[in-house]
Amino acid sequence: MLKLGLLGGLSVIALFFFYSQLGDNFGVIPFHHRHHKHKPKNAREIVAHCKQLQTRVGPTDDILRRSVSDRFEEGTKPVLIKRAKIWTGRKNGTEIIDGDILLDKGLIKSVGHLDVASDLVSSYRGRLQVVDAKGAWITPGIVDIHSHIGNAPSPILSGADDVDSTKGTIEPWLRSLDGLNTHDESYPLSISGGVTTALVLPGSENAIGGQAYVIKLRETSERSPSSMLLEPPYHINSSFPNPNLPRRWRHMKHACGETPSAAHSATRMDTTWAFREAYNQAKKAKDDQDSFCSQVLADNWKGLGDFPEALQWEALVDVLRGRVKVNVHCYESVDLDALVRLSNEFKFPIAAFHHASEAYLVPDLVKSSYGKTPAVALFATGGRYKREAYRASEFAPRILAQHGITVLMKSDHPLLDSRHLLYEAQQAFYYGLPYNLALASVITNSAEVMGMGHRIGYVKEGYDADLVIWDSHPLALGATPKQVFIDGIPQFGHAFVTEKPDNFQKLPRVPNFGKEADRTVQYEGLPPLEPPKTPLEKVTVFLNVKSVVQPNKEGLASKELHTSPDGTTSPGIVIIERGKVVCAGDPAVCGLDGLRQRTNVDVVDLEGGSIVPGLTTYGSPVGLEEINQEPSTNDGTILDPLTDSIPALLGGDTAIIRASDGLEFGSRDALLAYRFGVTSAITAPKSPGFLGGLGVHFSTRASHRLDEGAVIQDITAVHVAVRHFGKPSVSTQIAALRRLLQGKVEGAMGHYFGKVRSGEIPLVVEAHSADIIATLIILKKEIEVDTRRAIKLTITGASEAHLIATEIAEAGVGVILTPPIPMLWEDRRILPGPPLTNQSAIEALLSHGVVLGIGCQQIWQARNLAFNVAWAAIEAGGRISKEQAIALGSWNVERLLGVERDPDFLELVATRGGDLGDFGAKVVAVVSPTRQEVDLLEEGA
Repeated sequence: MLKLGLLGGLSVIALFFFYSQLGDNFGVIPFHHRHHKHKPKNAREIVAHCKQLQTRVGPTDDILRRSVSDRFEEGTKPVLIKRAKIWTGRKNGTEIIDGDILLDKGLIKSVGHLDVASDLVSSYRGRLQVVDAKGAWITPGIVDIHSHIGNAPSPILSGADDVDSTKGTIEPWLRSLDGLNTHDESYPLSISGGVTTALVLPGSENAIGGQAYVIKLRETSERSPSSMLLEPPYHINSSFPNPNLPRRWRHMKHACGETPSAAHSATRMDTTWAFREAYNQAKKAKDDQDSFCSQVLADNWKGLGDFPEALQWEALVDVLRGRVKVNVHCYESVDLDALVRLSNEFKFPIAAFHHASEAYLVPDLVKSSYGKTPAVALFATGGRYKREAYRASEFAPRILAQHGITVLMKSDHPLLDSRHLLYEAQQAFYYGLPYNLALASVITNSAEVMGMGHRIGYVKEGYDADLVIWDSHPLALGATPKQVFIDGIPQFGHAFVTEKPDNFQKLPRVPNFGKEADRTVQYEGLPPLEPPKTPLEKVTVFLNVKSVVQPNKEGLASKELHTSPDGTTSPGIVIIERGKVVCAGDPAVCGLDGLRQRTNVDVVDLEGGSIVPGLTTYGSPVGLEEINQEPSTNDGTILDPLTDSIPALLGGDTAIIRASDGLEFGSRDALLAYRFGVTSAITAPKSPGFLGGLGVHFSTRASHRLDEGAVIQDITAVHVAVRHFGKPSVSTQIAALRRLLQGKVEGAMGHYFGKVRSGEIPLVVEAHSADIIATLIILKKEIEVDTRRAIKLTITGASEAHLIATEIAEAGVGVILTPPIPMLWEDRRILPGPPLTNQSAIEALLSHGVVLGIGCQQIWQARNLAFNVAWAAIEAGGRISKEQAIALGSWNVERLLGVERDPDFLELVATRGGDLGDFGAKVVAVVSPTRQEVDLLEEGA
């Protein structure tokens, strides 16, 4: 029995072996090989790859328990910051604590009250660098959610612009990292504004422009683009990264509307179809992968082949898997709607809509996106530069926040200088965004939306040691870093920052713009801006006026009202009749009681405000265009005799164009400027070349050319530009200018250059390079020797003027300075001002006695002139008087650009709650001696 059992067992084994061989030879798969016969050698890796498709994206659980940062630079000293007022970013941006911060190994090690003698601190045994903040404000580093820094490097040089691709509409396979330039001169400038981290996006000329990357702005010891990356996805080193590594957030740029459509000669319909077609391709690839992996995870390998990887579409497949932060350039509701539908059709979340000028009008549409509601990334006041942006509003941040939508402020660097990204948050705060959300809009919420809120954006133990020590409250105008730490590394060897008064250390008080915000929504972004008509017989009384600044023949004079015998001041009153100040001072002296009995009196309480001359903007084509990118709303550009053939009908090459002939009144930007104290503008014809034509001075309030006082001065000055255009050469441009000034050209051009030659009107030259400015000074002297008359020469732009400030002053040359960013080679030697240099360019020029004004570049920036003037005074630390500051945006500008008018006929601006340019102040009235009226701007506001 035993033998038979043994033999029987052997027979069974033999039979098993036989069938195994049969199966090998004839495809009959025995049960124990049914799932393993076709298993490849790398099956384990394939299984891991399939499993990781189901894993979540985000930080590892132990991220805050790390002892050293992955970005730590050896040799970085530990730092203890003592006695700080810390905005932590926690509790929705409302938590503020007084305490200390310990930094080491690139991380925040401790936050609170740290005793130097404690075990933790003493363990560093003398290696610790102690910084006494002396009560200064500290925030996490600023996070720019939308930047092209490094891809559009400064200065712009041929072959260095890597923002947009011209190869196609849909290109998710492109990567901004592959064009990231480490030599961009903007990095240290942006750091000097407190920016430590930026999301570098591809441009907007492609519907899908490619993958974006988060960088820290400091220079690394490796000095490579890759070493600047913060938590880079593993795809940068491998098309098919190790599936066992934790998943990290990826980022991608989409764009809809005008820009991608125009770039590819398409319509919105074409672009939206391109999106759908691309996502359909990605969905097919994803479905193939999911089908493959369902077989793999069921251990069924037969006929599977290789994993269906699609390199071209892998990033878009990751979007569908919810692993990519999608940031969408999108303005109007028609485009927002298309992308919302796309997100729901293909079931992927959108991290943020950028620009989104109409999002505040359709908050429910934004909320209907797939998954979590997208954030909205905005400019504070930038708008109307194209049709899509026409309904942009300064009140959009507050309105969106009221609807529970996360608001982010962005730079779009270099479109706006990211150094001043905090200024965008400050403006949003000024117009009604709550202070905690304003700070969060450039710090905490930006970090969260880009998927980095687990390590940046907060002052919290275990977080990256990215901090800014400010010289004032960060929402105070002109707030400047005293020190910036990135990964625990101090970025300034020495910061040039002056001490500011105590009131700058407090959260600024801002006006109430609630009614204006409500009307903006009521009128779908286009509320009426024209001031109401005021009867001539009306008398206006301004109560509680702190001071009055009025022009006279020598300049501006300030008067503090109602000075008491002990030298203190208290508010007085100002009475206006027919547009003129008839009394300013003590209420009793001015007869206030008698005025109250009259029926034709408007009484306006300024609540400690002031009355100053209206400002004058120059530098942008305000008055010559309504929407920059819409030709039908533009005067257009003029022909240039050095590059174009000028028709004989115009007088041939000796023709000269007047800006006054092309004026367009009543533009929204002009009226917005008026409402914020900019009552007039000086504009030259729009020219891409050498000759700029004849400037004009006009009212920003006027509705049309025939309005009283619409054109204040028909011809102001002759304008030219001497720049490195490439062709013709700078030397050719100087030669042409020399011939014109020598009186060797006839016709209309000769006539007006004759007036320059005789000193009757100024010559205004746009020039940025110190070398070109020096050549112009030499040419001026040469002509003056010939004519024995002084030429009035004003340089505009003037990025490098500070380098020869002494020579400019000695030559009697004036300057209209445009706040510079070193975009071009001839702009690169700017004087950035605090904290990088002791003086700003404004202060350096003024200190040498140069007559100076402030200009701007974009039309929408005209409204912010009061802030720019106030900022200049703040930055100078008291070395510029109130009168000097106001003159920078008014009296000086007009004198330098050839305006001659009676000081008694300058408009006056009344502000409530502070001086013009203060964050607590609001323009409530404009006094016009010419029209003999007072515009009360809160009526119908």
